[in-house]
Amino acid sequence: MKWGYHVNHSLKRFRQDLHQIPELGFDLFKTSAYIKEQLISFGYTSIQMAKTGWVVFRQGKLKEALLFRTDMDALPVKEQTNVAFISNHEGKMHACGHDGHMSMMLGFAKYVMEQPKPKYTIVMIFQPAEEGPGGAKVMIEEGLFDMFDIKYAFGIHLYPELEEGLYGLVDGPMMARNGEFNLVIQGKSAHAAQPHMGKDAIQVAGHLITQYHQVVSRVIDPLDQAVLTLGTIEGGEARNIIAQTVKISGTIRAFNDDVYQKIKTQMNMIDQGLSLSYGVTIKNEILDYYPAVHNDHGLYLRLLEQLHPSSYRLIKPMTFAEDFSFYQQKVPGMFVMLGTRREDLGYIHPLHSCYFNFDERVLIKGVELYQSILQMFNH
Repeated sequence: MKWGYHVNHSLKRFRQDLHQIPELGFDLFKTSAYIKEQLISFGYTSIQMAKTGWVVFRQGKLKEALLFRTDMDALPVKEQTNVAFISNHEGKMHACGHDGHMSMMLGFAKYVMEQPKPKYTIVMIFQPAEEGPGGAKVMIEEGLFDMFDIKYAFGIHLYPELEEGLYGLVDGPMMARNGEFNLVIQGKSAHAAQPHMGKDAIQVAGHLITQYHQVVSRVIDPLDQAVLTLGTIEGGEARNIIAQTVKISGTIRAFNDDVYQKIKTQMNMIDQGLSLSYGVTIKNEILDYYPAVHNDHGLYLRLLEQLHPSSYRLIKPMTFAEDFSFYQQKVPGMFVMLGTRREDLGYIHPLHSCYFNFDERVLIKGVELYQSILQMFNH
C-alpha cells in the first residue's frame, strides 16, 4: 500500500466514525459493535474477549502466530477541536489516538484477508481499557495465549512529538512502569488560636511533599530515570481550624523494577518518620499498574533492516505507561511510535490534550509498518 491508494479513504472513514463515539474502560459497546461489523465484512469470525474486545485471526501455514494489537478506549476529556466529526459523547474524547490505532488495525485486517495464506498465523486483537484499569491483563487472563501459539507481539501508538509519518524506534526500555498512590494524613483538629491542642495535617503535608520531591533527586541514581509526582492535594475545613485531614494523590514512574521498589520503600520510610515526629497517622495506598514496555533487541534489529533509514528516527524512552507491556511479559514484542506532528496544520498538541488531532493520511504509514513486519516473517 502506498500513499494515495484507495485504502486512504477507508482509513479516514474508520477514524472519523470511531472518533464520534468515544467510550471509556471496558464499556465500549458502540465501538465494539462498529469494529465487529467491519471485521465481519472482511470475512472474519470474531472472538469476544474482555467484555467488549475482539480477537480475529488468519490461519497461516504454521501454527506459530504473530500478534498485532490495538487499543480501543477513549478518555474523559471534553473535546475542543471543533472538527466536523467531533465527539457525540459529551465529556469523552479520543484524545490519545486510539481511534487512529483501531483504524490502522482495521486496514491491516482487510489487507491480511486479501493476501495469500501467510507463513505465520496472524492474530489481531482489539483491546479495551488501555487507559485503565488494563485490558491487556484481562485478555491474557481469559486465555489469549492459550488459544494461539503466539511468538511475537507488535503495536503502534500515534505520537505528536515526532514529525508526521516517521516511525519512532527504541531499543530496550521504552515506556515506564507505573504506580498510582492515594495518601491520607490523619491529624487532630483544634481551634487555630490553640494550635498546640491539635495535630496539623497541613503542616505534615508540607514536610511530606518536600521530602517526596527529594526522593528521585537525592536517593535514586541520576543515571536511573524515574518520576515521583504529586498531582492532587485536598485538606482543611476552614481558615481558623487546625486541619485534621489532608488527602494527596500522585504517580510513580520508573523503567527498572528495582528503582520502582526503591521509590516505594523510601516513601514508606518518609511516611513512618513523619507519623512518629508529628503524632499523626499516614495511610498510603500504592497501586501497581503496568510493567515497563521493553522492546526486544532482536526484533528491533530486524525492523531496522526492514525499514529505510529515512523512514524512522531513534527516539528517547518515555515515562508514559502502556499495558502493551503485559504482552511483552509473555513473548518478545516491539512497540513503535508513529509521528503525527504537522505544525503548518496545527497538529502540535500533546496526547491527552482536548485539542489533539492528526491528518488521517498518516494512518497508511501504520498499515505499511504492519505489512513490513508481515513481510519480515514471511521470508
